[in-house]
Formats: sequence, C-alpha cells, structure tokens
Amino acid sequence: MSVEKVTEIIEKYNRDPGLIFDVLLDIQNEFSYLPKEALKKVSEELDIPLSRLLSLATFYKAFSLIPKGRYPIQVCVGTACHVRGGQRILEKFERELNIKTGETTKDLNFSLDAVRCLGSCSLAPVVKIGDEVHAQVSEAKVLEILNKYKK
Repeated sequence: MSVEKVTEIIEKYNRDPGLIFDVLLDIQNEFSYLPKEALKKVSEELDIPLSRLLSLATFYKAFSLIPKGRYPIQVCVGTACHVRGGQRILEKFERELNIKTGETTKDLNFSLDAVRCLGSCSLAPVVKIGDEVHAQVSEAKVLEILNKYKK
C-alpha cells in the first residue's frame, strides 16, 4: 500500500470530510480493498475517528476490509441461474481455485463471491469476472474461463 497514493486521493477531494465516501471508494478501487493503514491515514488527515471509517467500511457492500483478487469472480446463484446449475458452477470454481466463496486466492489473482442476480437471467447460468460477463456457463467451461485470466 502506498501512503502517497492515499494522500493523493485525499487531496483530490480537497481534504473535505464530507466527501469521505468518495475518498473510500477511490481507495477501494486503487487497492481492491481498504487497507488498515489507509484507513488510519484518512482518519488522521481528515480528523475522522477510525471507528467511523470502520463503520462505513463494514456497512456498505461496496467496501471490503480484506484483499480482493485482481479478477473478482461473481457467480450468480439467483433463481434462473440456480435452476440451470449455478450452485454446481460455484462449487466447481471453489474446487479449481482451492478457495471457498468469499475468499481470495493466495496469489491475489482471484476472489470468489456468490451473487443473487446479475441481471442477465436469459443468459443463465452467468458468471461475471471483473466487467466481463460469461453466459451459459457449464462446469466444463469453468477451467477454460479461468485459463483465460491466468495468462
């Protein structure tokens, strides 16, 4: 984590405590999570109690206090995807990555999450990696999809 980058983000918002949500979002986007050191720096620089920052970070799903992978994987297990094998696909990702849902691989390349809907029910089952949506995913396609990102 770069303290200089955190300071740069704080300065981008003119050190305005009223824009704390934007500051935290930029830090989240920069580091893929909210490092404790970054939160301490924000607390000191903007004179906001660390407990307040932790409260925001744990309340909003947009934030994470644990490192996320370079390639965040979201497997839909909503109704349409579930009916078409979404849960089995999620389990296949868990086996291939050797992690459980909600975890990140040791090399920080992948994090895995289950979501209730990605808004692509007609393409079910759906997996989203970063900004890319993979449609009609089967268990057989999981390894092929992962290999694309391992390169």
